[in-house]
Amino acid sequence: MTSDRLVAAVRRFNRTVTQRVGALDDAYMARGRPLAQARVLWEIGPGGSEVAALRARLGLDSGHLSRLLRTLEHDGLVTVGPSDQVGGDGRVRVATLTDAGRAEWSELDRRSDEFASSILAPLSARRRERLVAAMAEVERLLVASMVVIAPCPPGDPRARACTRAYAREVARRFDDGFDPSRSNPVHDEDLVPPAGLFLLATLNGEAVGCGAVKLHRDAPAEIKRVWVADTVRGLGVGRRMLGELERHAAARGWTAVRLDTNRNLTEAIAMYRAAGYREIEPYNTEHYAHHWFEKHLTP
Repeated sequence: MTSDRLVAAVRRFNRTVTQRVGALDDAYMARGRPLAQARVLWEIGPGGSEVAALRARLGLDSGHLSRLLRTLEHDGLVTVGPSDQVGGDGRVRVATLTDAGRAEWSELDRRSDEFASSILAPLSARRRERLVAAMAEVERLLVASMVVIAPCPPGDPRARACTRAYAREVARRFDDGFDPSRSNPVHDEDLVPPAGLFLLATLNGEAVGCGAVKLHRDAPAEIKRVWVADTVRGLGVGRRMLGELERHAAARGWTAVRLDTNRNLTEAIAMYRAAGYREIEPYNTEHYAHHWFEKHLTP
């Protein structure tokens, strides 16, 4: 459980930031509209944006986003309509800036630079560097906290995309590439309860990682296909994924979990060892495996 001291510190930080960046003002950046409208305008950008992608990126429900877009449309800054791409899906709605909207976007861009400069200006050069470094660390940790890990059917298009990305990465890193036909198969039916589980990690609705566990009868559980996108590497997503798979196996009564890996996946090997896995003798005939690990679990 998170301590009261930590919760209080986060709340205090949030209050300071919202006040300093002007989130409480009715007219953000003195442009006559609140922060939410300005942020939506900014995210649409000169290139436009699909409404569904915009909603996922900003974490807004469809009703709230629709109201914001209607206001921007009424102000003559945005148009919303079906995609005009040749061969595109007419059901896909796209938000596009008008000429006035592009001018407003440019003005927001200019004022945002000025505002950022106003935050840095009162500080000494050393303190500016400290502030920017601290902001980068806070941003990194906030992004990590926004990653959601949840069960997903292995046949879901997002799951398929992740397993393809996993295959591409190992093909690039293994000494002799990766041919799925030479690897021990992992069937969809092995990754749905009660036989197993497939987990998907998402950030703002976009798939950024995956992992699976097979619950073998009369044998330790087996972890498979742990993969994390480059965009969230170093944020602890792989370790979280591993922990969730272990908890799923333990909750269903398994007292041990195993996995195999290739010698070139040095980061994964270090993660497994740091997570309490010990190297064991080979337990399968996986063509691409050089190391086999096991960890005891508490059901």
